[in-house]
Amino acid sequence: MTALTSDIAHFVASVDGSTMPERCNFGARIGMLDCVGTMIAGADEPAVKIVAQMVPAYTGNDGAPEIPGGRNLSASDAALVNGVAAHVLDYDDVGMDGHPSAALTPAILAEGWTLGSSGEEAVAAYVAGYEVWALLQELEPGALHERGFHPTAIWGTLAAAAACARLNHLNADETTNAIAIAASLAAGTVANFGTMTKSLHAGRTAQSGVLAARLAKSGFTGSPDALEHRAGFMRSHSASGKPAVERGDWGLGSDWRLPKMGINIKRYPMCYGTHRAIDAMLDLAELHNLAPDAIDEIHVRIGDAQDLMLRNREPKTALEAKFSMEFALASALIARKVSLKELDDGFVRRGDIVETMRKVTRSTTDERLADMPPFAPDDRLSIRLKSGETLVHEPVVRPKGHWQKPLTEAELREKFLDCTEGRLGRRQAEELFEKLNNLEDVASLRELPVVAM
Repeated sequence: MTALTSDIAHFVASVDGSTMPERCNFGARIGMLDCVGTMIAGADEPAVKIVAQMVPAYTGNDGAPEIPGGRNLSASDAALVNGVAAHVLDYDDVGMDGHPSAALTPAILAEGWTLGSSGEEAVAAYVAGYEVWALLQELEPGALHERGFHPTAIWGTLAAAAACARLNHLNADETTNAIAIAASLAAGTVANFGTMTKSLHAGRTAQSGVLAARLAKSGFTGSPDALEHRAGFMRSHSASGKPAVERGDWGLGSDWRLPKMGINIKRYPMCYGTHRAIDAMLDLAELHNLAPDAIDEIHVRIGDAQDLMLRNREPKTALEAKFSMEFALASALIARKVSLKELDDGFVRRGDIVETMRKVTRSTTDERLADMPPFAPDDRLSIRLKSGETLVHEPVVRPKGHWQKPLTEAELREKFLDCTEGRLGRRQAEELFEKLNNLEDVASLRELPVVAM
């Protein structure tokens, strides 16, 4: 049998930041930058506060900060709390079949802070974790969402463990143990989308990455074939029942996946399954100056896996609305935007929003977008007016902010400052943006001004 677990471990232990393609570095930088922004924006959410109350302050000198409050926590607890904050608004980036930065960044910042890791080491750790996730997803022809697994919590746990192993400079045998340990810590169900628990997936994923690497560093062991064994991780989580664990020739370190698959930055604090349709609705609403009372029906065609994720057709809360195509289109039509301001319980329950949501109908396709399996090849939006006219938007393949349709640096900065300025102040928020945008030049992660002054 091929040695998937140990082959991955040898790759992680040998990752050299100086030899990676520049697009790897760029993807890691913007992923971490955007994630820190959403982490700070989400820090005051009730879910984050509840989790934070469960963990004690840490008195050791090797702790890491709760961002942006600054309370000193153990590295694993900092990864937990900051991970929940990073994902709670569903405004963090998307890649592959989940949310790579929300799994990787809180773990890297927490463990890297305690170790005094450099920005260059953080970038290398991010890339190592991303490449592990991308390979595992590539080996599974089915979609984890369809089996009820949240990929961020499943692949992400192994990715975070790989990133933390790289930060700790674990050797190949120790890294094998870290990955094997992580394989028994991965958990998260799609049924919890639209609740506080979805953000807990990201926090626990980051925390598990720290824990797995630290246990392995201390001599804790796991199975050297934990991934490929017939009763191992890949088969037990497989949606297809046929993961390609015997393929060999993984291409790790030669066929880099991050430059091809990239990081997709969210423009809207909603499930990514809504973003293409939101872009289409905003276009049609502006082009035709649409009024809600002129509309008879709004129809959207999406992928069946998207439909499964977007489970809330009549949301009553902002958390539920994040997983509602109906709300996404109603907000885009009525407010002409879908921002943090609209993700408010009162706005979700507003009469005109509720009435417009009831006009939305869906259909699905089982076709898949090759580089993002949970999604259809495109989303299609049409609007039937009461006058009898039908407005049709061209199929949308890539939303604005996608790796192939990226935000400009100015747009990245605008989102980051919108997320952080209220907690850090303008000057500190701009300083943090610049340091994260030039992360490889940062001598120690402790230099990052992530704690509010």
